[in-house]
This record gives sequence, C-alpha cells and structure tokens, in this order.
Amino acid sequence: MTDAIQRLRAAAGLALDQHASTLVSRTFSTPRQTTHYIECGPADGPLMIFLHGWPGIGLIWRAQMDAFAADGWHCVAPDMRGYGGSSAPAASDAYTVKEIVADMAELHDHLGGKPAIWVGHDWGSPVAAALAAHEPRRSRGVVLTSLAYFPDAFALPTLVPLVDRTLYPADQYPDGQWDYFRYYTKHFDAAVGDLDADQTATLASIYRPGSPAAIGKVSPSAMLTRNGGRYGAAHRAPPTQADPTLWPPADFDVLVQAFKGHGFRPANAWYLNDDANIAYAREAPNAGCLSQPVLYVNGDWDVICSITGNQQGEPMRAACADLTVTSLPAGHWLPLERKAELIGVMRTWLQSKNL
Repeated sequence: MTDAIQRLRAAAGLALDQHASTLVSRTFSTPRQTTHYIECGPADGPLMIFLHGWPGIGLIWRAQMDAFAADGWHCVAPDMRGYGGSSAPAASDAYTVKEIVADMAELHDHLGGKPAIWVGHDWGSPVAAALAAHEPRRSRGVVLTSLAYFPDAFALPTLVPLVDRTLYPADQYPDGQWDYFRYYTKHFDAAVGDLDADQTATLASIYRPGSPAAIGKVSPSAMLTRNGGRYGAAHRAPPTQADPTLWPPADFDVLVQAFKGHGFRPANAWYLNDDANIAYAREAPNAGCLSQPVLYVNGDWDVICSITGNQQGEPMRAACADLTVTSLPAGHWLPLERKAELIGVMRTWLQSKNL
C-alpha cells in the first residue's frame, strides 16, 4: 500500500469520526483489485450498494447512507476503481465497464452475495445497470441518478445520435454536450494536466449546484474543443471556494486528498474504452433489457444528462420492463444538491415496489 493511500484512508477515518457518523471505513482485496469502501447499518439488513461517478468517492453518498441505515439497510459505498483508497491501475484499458463490474461482483460476494439494491450516480449508473443486465441475480432493484441507462453502452456512438440538434446544430456542435467526452479521447494528457493543475480548485469548480437559468443554453461541456480545454488558455481552474451546502467541509477535504493520491488520470481513463464497453454491452442477455424494478431520478437543471426535452431517455424506456421516472429541481449533483429529497424519492419507490 502506498503512503498516499494510507494517508487517504486515515483522512477518511478522521472525517467519519468528526461527523460522529456510523460510517465505517473498510478495505477488501482480491488478487485482481483492492477496493476501499465505507459502510453503515445492520450487517444483517438488506443490502444497498451506492456507486459514485466522476469525479467522486464513496463519501458522496453520506446523507443517503445514514438515512437508509437508520431504516435498517446495510449500506455500502465503494471508492470505484481509480478513485480514493481503491486500486488505480496504470493501463487505460483497465477501466472498462466489464472490469469495474467484476470489481463490484467480487465486493458483492465479499458482502454475502444476497441480491441488493444498486444505486448509481453519473458513471456509477452505467456500472449499476450493466451489473443488473449481465448478472441479474445480484440485483433486486436499481436506482439510477443523473445518467440514464443506455443498453448499447454509455459511449459516444450511442450518445451522439441522441443529441438535441435544435440546441446543438451538427455543423457547430458535432458532439453536442458530449464534446468534453470527445476531447478526453483526443487530448487525454492535456485534459488530465488541466484538471490536475490545481485539484482543489478543479473539484470546487466542478461541484456547483444547478440553476434553471442554464436550461435551453449551450452547455460549457460542448465548448472544450473550440476553447482548447475545460479552462481555455489558463489550463487550470480559477480559484474557487468549495460549496459547503454540497460537500461538508471535512468530506470535501477527503475528496481533495483522494485526488492528491491518484490524480485525474485514472478517473478520466474511464472515458477511453468505448469499443470495449460497446462489445461488453452486446454480450448481455436479452439485449441488455432489465427485468428488475428501475428508478431513474433526473435533474431538471442538468445541462448534460437530463432526459427532459430530448431523446436521451428513450433507450432506457425501451430496455426497462418496470421503470419509474421522476425528477428533482437540481443540476447534475443530485446526491448532494437534493439530499433529503432524493432519500424521499427512493423511500417512496422502495415501498411501492415492496423492496
């Protein structure tokens, strides 16, 4: 174990102590991967596993975990591969959805292997849905937030045909709001360098609440190629104070420490595996259709991933036999922007499905 990861895990433990939380920091290893995770709730309670996305750690789910643990659930949130206290392989092809689903399957077996509720946000949503599609016995319900399910894979060839061309004319914005995704694939080192230039400011600038004023306007995510990167000629995030209404300050400090350990290279490598992810999606039984109950929670003000007023939700609607769709007045960071409301929506859905 590297000194950086040891320091990170110690920082995570300190943050949990400072909050007088019931969250416990743990590590699980197999010959292929080490996964750091936090957990709370009764060990014999029904299992709920929370998967974060880019650029996060398991601690993004603190509010939801504490609430559902109080309801009797055994709640677990791993740091996904490449993040936090978990392994961060050097090779970009180590970050395929297939590899990450395998990590989660191993963790699930370690936790007892009983069918779980899998909850995903951002990139965690494709992982939760892929696990439900490929290994349905592991899942009795799926909650997806801030990114719909694409049975053909969360990949540019799937996403670009769904772009709203009234807002993003093809001649001006060939990849629409997914231009940032394309930029990562074409200018990977430059993108990582910009994000790593000031990791604290990067994270503080990324985690901002949504606003209704952004709806109907071109997203900054559509402008990376023409601007030469997320931060243009500056090639670094502007000085930005973290928003304490999203991340509690001690938790934000742990998030920053997580990126001091690995940097943004492993996190961004998740975007480099379109071909492998499409091939894996095509291996799923029943064309990737999900038979389990699925809840999708949309952010009304999410300028990249909202399914309102566009076609992004159509593949999910076609692929889910028992789909519930709802929305909250928020941007992309639903678990942080609408902590209590997301808990309420999930509770209502769990009760309605007798889960």
